[in-house]
Amino acid sequence: MDRRWFLASGLTAIVSGQAFGQTQQAGISFPLNVAIGAEARALKNETYDPAYVRLVYPMGDVGDDRGVCTDTVIRAFRHAGVDLQVEVHEDMRAHFSAYPKAWGLTRPDRNIDHRRVPNIETLFRRRGGSRRVSELAADYGAGDVVSWRLSGSGLPHIGVVTRSRSMGEPLIAHNIGAGTKVERVLFAWPIEGWFRFEAWT
Repeated sequence: MDRRWFLASGLTAIVSGQAFGQTQQAGISFPLNVAIGAEARALKNETYDPAYVRLVYPMGDVGDDRGVCTDTVIRAFRHAGVDLQVEVHEDMRAHFSAYPKAWGLTRPDRNIDHRRVPNIETLFRRRGGSRRVSELAADYGAGDVVSWRLSGSGLPHIGVVTRSRSMGEPLIAHNIGAGTKVERVLFAWPIEGWFRFEAWT
C-alpha cells in the first residue's frame, strides 16, 4: 500500500478534508494539530542529520530536508502554533538550573537546546504536561508526546502519537535515523516520559 495514501487517508479524514499540513488549522484541537503536523513530516524525504547548526531566532529550523527526532516534535508543535525553540530558550534563561547539564553548557544556547530530548522533557514537565506512564496502548491519544531511552544504548528518543486509541495501538511519528516515519513503536523501548497538552497557554 502506498505510504502517502495511507497517511493522507488517516488524520486528514479526521479533519473532514481540510488541507493537509496547514499551520494551526482553525476549529481543530491543539493535540490534533500537533498530530497532523507530525504526520505531515512523514510525507517528506528527510535525511537524519544531528549536526550543530546556527539558527535564526525565533522560528529557527534546520533545512527542511533534514532533522532528528526532536525536529519532528518541534515541527509538529509549530504546526499547532507553538515555537519550542522560544519556549525552551526562554525557560532555560529564567530557570537554567532546572535543566540537565549533560553538555557542559554554562548558559542557554538557542541554536541547540530545544533539539535535545532531555530539555524538551524538562520543559514539558515544568509546563504541567507530564503523565504517569501507562502500559495500556488505549491510554495514549493523538497529539501526545512520548519519550524513550533506547534499549542497550540508553540514548534518548522522542516522538508524537498520530493516531487515537480508537484505532488500536497508536502510531508514532518519529525519526530514528531514516527520516520521520509513522510506525507502531509505542512499546518498542522503555518509555521515559508521556506528555499531553490540551492547549498551550
